[in-house]
Amino acid sequence: MTYNYQAPGTKTFVPELWDALLLCAFDPLLVWASPIVSNNKYEGEIRQKGDVVHINSLARPTVGDYKLPDGMTAQRPETVAQSLPITEAKYLQILIEDSERVQLGAENLDSPINQQMIRALAREADAFMGDTIAKGATALPTVKATAQSAPQALYSAILDMMLALDDNDVPAGRYVVVSPRVKRYLIEHPAVANAAAYGEGGVTANGVVAKLAGFTILTTTAMPTGVDIVAGHKDFATYASQFTGFREGQSEKYRADYVDTLHLYGGKIVRYPGMDTKKADSTFDESKPTKGIVKASVEWALAA
Repeated sequence: MTYNYQAPGTKTFVPELWDALLLCAFDPLLVWASPIVSNNKYEGEIRQKGDVVHINSLARPTVGDYKLPDGMTAQRPETVAQSLPITEAKYLQILIEDSERVQLGAENLDSPINQQMIRALAREADAFMGDTIAKGATALPTVKATAQSAPQALYSAILDMMLALDDNDVPAGRYVVVSPRVKRYLIEHPAVANAAAYGEGGVTANGVVAKLAGFTILTTTAMPTGVDIVAGHKDFATYASQFTGFREGQSEKYRADYVDTLHLYGGKIVRYPGMDTKKADSTFDESKPTKGIVKASVEWALAA
């Protein structure tokens, strides 16, 4: 098929190709919205800002004692409703002189302008998801760190987070996201510096630093304000995202073509019966923090 913006003899600008390549370049840039930290079980079909993805949680049934002559008593399944609203709609539009020439020179979206576009979209989505997760996390005591104590204090803080998650039966496959400053001192601790994943090829994808004590440790500059460490499991935060596809056309204001894309997404803390408070209307009390994600700030007392 020839699009109205393509030269009949070349037909080289194919939006569908760029859509696939965008996702390949976009996903490794994510930390908070990565599949390590947030699940995408409930994406559904997203068409526009304001769409709502519905989530039903099944309440845990009661286990009974079997004895005669009482037999067994059947229970009806009970669900608790949650909604994931698609609140964000971000776009980028770039003016170019010749869309076909640009794509011919950057079939893998590796040109500087395309890479900057992808980074900008990823940064917006990741910062949004980081704020969502941090706002819903349970706060732990502030970590006090000096130049001498920082490695051990930060390592101990992560072990305290492990205990807090253990106490609430949070499953294996956990993560810890730390700020770059925390990472700088944390990797001085032998347990982290010698962690099996540290230094392996590919560990920098999605900001992964190391794997330790049942955690995948990640780092990002997109830390929420006032938060230095967040630990949890991806089942307790969900992220729904969809790109509406690239478009190309002729600018009405300038003697140039444009290429643009629209990114629709939303995120929320996922609640579970038995861990979160159920209200009378069969929804959860979302004003309370989740027990499946914890956070801490660091009070730095480092020598100048």
